[in-house]
Amino acid sequence: MGKTARITKQSSRSLAFAAISVALTTTLVGCSDDKAQQQTTPPPAVSVFNVVTQEVGNYREFVARTEAFQEVAIRARVEGELIERHFNEGSSVEKDQLLLRIDPSEYRSTVAEVEADLKSKIAAAGAAERDLKRGKDVAAQGFISQSDLDKLTTNFEQATAAVKAAEAELEKAKLNLSYTEIRAPFAGRIGKVNYDVGNIVGPSSNELAELTDVDPIYVSFQVEEADYISYRQNNQAPSDKDPRDVPIDLTLRLPNNSTFADKGELDFADTKINRNTGTVELRAAFDNPDGIVMPGLFVTLIVESTNKQNLALIPQVAVQENQQGKFVLVVDDENKVAMRIVKLGRRINAMWVVESGLEAGEKVIIEGLQKVRQGAEVKAVEKNVDETTGTISSKANS
Repeated sequence: MGKTARITKQSSRSLAFAAISVALTTTLVGCSDDKAQQQTTPPPAVSVFNVVTQEVGNYREFVARTEAFQEVAIRARVEGELIERHFNEGSSVEKDQLLLRIDPSEYRSTVAEVEADLKSKIAAAGAAERDLKRGKDVAAQGFISQSDLDKLTTNFEQATAAVKAAEAELEKAKLNLSYTEIRAPFAGRIGKVNYDVGNIVGPSSNELAELTDVDPIYVSFQVEEADYISYRQNNQAPSDKDPRDVPIDLTLRLPNNSTFADKGELDFADTKINRNTGTVELRAAFDNPDGIVMPGLFVTLIVESTNKQNLALIPQVAVQENQQGKFVLVVDDENKVAMRIVKLGRRINAMWVVESGLEAGEKVIIEGLQKVRQGAEVKAVEKNVDETTGTISSKANS
């Protein structure tokens, strides 16, 4: 082999060795940079909610229907032309407020006629009374017979009866006149008018309008016979005790999934089981001063016992589920993520009741769940959660 070939071979080896050295150096430098970057990367931030407790009792939910406290169909009691209307459809009216007026002309004339007839009857009765008095005076002296005296007595009694009949007719005429003014029997809201001014209405007409009183509002629901018996046994309600006296909390959830502000009271419990459905009808009453709850709504009635215990409440957004069941991720005292298997109870607005698995004061992760895993170190940022809407906000904003 020539000298030139040996030099070329040695140069190639040197170049290869240099390339390998550069590659190893680059790899080592890259690893060192990655390790340094990992050491300097801060732990991810997550939003946490401090677990709170609330008194919660045993509860049941029932599909229920709302009913008006009072409801009446406004009708005409006398016949005549409808000449006035004194309310707006759908508005609130007060007790004894004038609603409608029927033409009173004919009924005023009848009253005047009957009053005149009554005066005539009173005058006739007075004359008959005077004749009877004179007849008694002369009968004692033997100037008239007993038969004539009996006739005078009969005339007086008939005249007196005629006066009473005329008084009754006058009372009836005045009553009919009063019926030309249709007034509200109670305070409430009045619906659509079925007859306009100018129509002839009377006792045979359909209802003129409907008046309802929705404060309080009734909520009717049915309880199965077995549950009703168990309820009375558990509350030690003897047969002579009114079930309404047993203390319970009643809450109403409206069709838009909001909770009605006022609490209710059990107002009525039927005295027998419906043989067709095997249920007992019960009714609750809720104060409804603003008229928010209208009759005819399908609502959810939540019946909760007053015997309560403190249980943890957590936002629904914190709950996850796997093959083991429902769980939440919490941040412990060392800022490490841990998993808690929880047993959930009822839902209260945007919160879940936790029957077991969590304690008050623990920090449940509610935001950033996708960035963490069990055992990872995190930075916990405390947030508030609106228990009604579930809205998350910072402590500063609250």
